[in-house]
Amino acid sequence: MLNSAAYLREMGISPSPQRLAIYNFLIKNAVHPTVDTIYQAVLAELPTISRTTVYNTVKRLKSAGVIQEVIIEDGELRYDADVSSHGHFKCLECGEVYDLFPPQNTPLVEKIHGLPDNFTIDSIHLCCRGKCAGCSSKKAVK
Repeated sequence: MLNSAAYLREMGISPSPQRLAIYNFLIKNAVHPTVDTIYQAVLAELPTISRTTVYNTVKRLKSAGVIQEVIIEDGELRYDADVSSHGHFKCLECGEVYDLFPPQNTPLVEKIHGLPDNFTIDSIHLCCRGKCAGCSSKKAVK
């Protein structure tokens, strides 16, 4: 596997310190962060970074296909360095977001029934909501 700087270069992105810090945070922390969460995390490493720089960087990384935008709820955009086809699960109690992977070698959704002729699907966003195992077990103990 290429290092982060080489990978960004391969994807057509100049690996500035800001871009590397943001991308490396996303790789190492699969927490599906918001722009504000990313900003707070990289601020210690880059005290002069701005929210605008973080916003512009995630926008650039997304447009290059290096990361994906995860739509969890209205007004809640998060980011994921795993660009494979997968869905997400949000715990309504603790707020954590987890990855959901389809069985190996199976597309997330094999066929959409009722799709009119000549329609093509560019992307699918699957997000399930409920309680994670940790929150479900807390309720059972009480």
